[in-house]
Order: sequence, then structure tokens, then C-alpha cells
Amino acid sequence: MATFVLVPGACHGGWWYEPLAAELRQEGHTAYPVTLTGLGDPQELLAAPINLDTHIEDVVRLLAEADLHDVVLCGHSYAGMVITGAADRVPERIASLVYVDAFVPEDGASVMSLTSGVWHDWYIGGAKADGISVAPLPLLDPRATPHPLASLVQAIRLTGALDRVPRREYVYLANFENTPFTQFYERLLGDPAWHVRSLPVGHNILRDAPDDFREILLNAAP
Repeated sequence: MATFVLVPGACHGGWWYEPLAAELRQEGHTAYPVTLTGLGDPQELLAAPINLDTHIEDVVRLLAEADLHDVVLCGHSYAGMVITGAADRVPERIASLVYVDAFVPEDGASVMSLTSGVWHDWYIGGAKADGISVAPLPLLDPRATPHPLASLVQAIRLTGALDRVPRREYVYLANFENTPFTQFYERLLGDPAWHVRSLPVGHNILRDAPDDFREILLNAAP
């Protein structure tokens, strides 16, 4: 049986993955839907600075404390930054990386440097209330919470160790309006180190194509 660590995108917690995680567990697999620091308890946003390193460390700590190996590490949207950083730190624990409509940064990149236009309008405009966190967009799930602004601004630091991960998957969701992810789909499409596919659905794959998502994860398992 496989082990899945599932990291959600901006403003979302492990609850987003829970229906999928429950299905995986029913089939005998192990699934860890992750709630990153500051995305569960809003008071965490005020207690200490939270940046991209914080979120990467959340995943690295989980892998170490649960002593997980041969993991399928999946990141949706913003979480592509997080799983990239975690894989670079502990590639020996990861069998597959699955990026679902997600950022695939190179060393020195940030969410801010990889986006523009409407996305910067949201990140900066959404942080006007406190200068610390980005308010969720109204169209998101009512459970969505403010997201730490610093995690979107901080540049990732990579050594190249993540290239030791045996399998890498990219899932592009083609019907996402104003998507910032076409750049990664086009860059990786011809790269033999990646398995790349496109689905004709919107950004919320768990709503629009849950069965496809489940099959993608199962196929990525060692």
C-alpha cells in the first residue's frame, strides 16, 4: 500500500483533501492531508512570522516525525512551492512528486516573481487589512482562511537535490481562467524527466474531476 502526503493551495487546509484521503484510506493506503502553519488556526498568523520556509518545514517535519518513506508527495497550486522545497531537503523520503496545477519553481523564484496582473492585485490588495495575510477570494470555499503574505513573497532556495526523486508528474487544468500555470505546463511538456498531462477542467480538481485525481495519485505510487 502507498503513502500519500497531500498539501493544499493558498487559503486551504487539509480539509480540502479529506474526501479524497478518506477514499485512499478505505483502499488500505495511508494519507496525510496537511494543514500548513497559519492555515488552520488564524491566531498563528499573529504569533510568529510565517513564510515559505515555515511551510516547507511543516512538510519536512511530518515526513521525519512519522518516519515516512517512498511517499507520493502532492501539491496543489501554491503548494507546488512547498513540495519543491521539501523534496530538495529530503529527497530520500519521496518516491513521486505530483504537481496539480501548481508552481514548479527554480532556485530564487517566488510566487510573486512567477505571477503578475490579477494575481498581484489579489496578493497585495488582499493584505490591506493587516499587511500580514491575504484574505481569501470570495469565490473560494467558506472554510478558506487568510494566507500568510510572506510565503508568497519569499524566494525559494534549492540545491538541486530534488532531482533525485524518481518520478515527477505535472497535471495542468486547462479551464482555469487567468491561470498562471501554463508556463510550467509548456516548460515541462517536452522534458523526459516528467510525466505531463492536461485535463479540461477548472482549478478545483476535487470538485471537477475527483476520480481522475485519485487515479493520477494511484498511478504515481511506487
